[in-house]
Amino acid sequence: MTTKKQSREEDTGAPVAKPTKKAASGGASGVAQKILADESPQSKIAEHGETMMEGPRTAATQSARVLSEVILEKPELVVPLVAKFAKGISSANKRVVQTSSEALPAIARIAPARVARQLDVLKGSFEEANDVGKDGLVKTFAALCTASVAYQKRLEPVLTLALNGADGKTLLAWSQIVLPALKGEPHARARAVVEGRLDLIPRSYAQQIADFLGIKLRLRYR
Repeated sequence: MTTKKQSREEDTGAPVAKPTKKAASGGASGVAQKILADESPQSKIAEHGETMMEGPRTAATQSARVLSEVILEKPELVVPLVAKFAKGISSANKRVVQTSSEALPAIARIAPARVARQLDVLKGSFEEANDVGKDGLVKTFAALCTASVAYQKRLEPVLTLALNGADGKTLLAWSQIVLPALKGEPHARARAVVEGRLDLIPRSYAQQIADFLGIKLRLRYR
């Protein structure tokens, strides 16, 4: 009887506090540190990559967080997961998209040829990706162009699409990423796209872009 009474009292007590976002992040960090301390971390990283893409939503989210922590410390360890990140960039799970948008630019700087094999998937994902995914893709494409001018021809159309569709704040950020990555005629054409948008975006952003380009805003705009 006493046990039942105690049980009822416990049931009516204050609800157990849910883990905070910070605690969840700390958990992912702890898991990542254990993986990084392992002499052979690749099997665990592969497992998290599989869970991120194929597991239940909660498990996928947690694995995505763990992989984000790994990317911060040793991005080279996630290079074998490049195909999964290429699919994850347009995932319905926002945390998977965020991790993929962190991973792909990092991999493009380390192993551009591995990312280049996924270009058809990545270019095809741009329009359907959310804002975080689009940002990750633009950074990835710019990293590839920085790695080799050979990628410019394949990426110029999607980069033009990105610059044409960006709002003022995003155009400011992307122009500072894309333009330095391009050379020759692709650079000139991309710059022309950016300059052509200055009359269509808020003045505060247009002025910052103009300063970056070293030009004056058109008189009719000012």
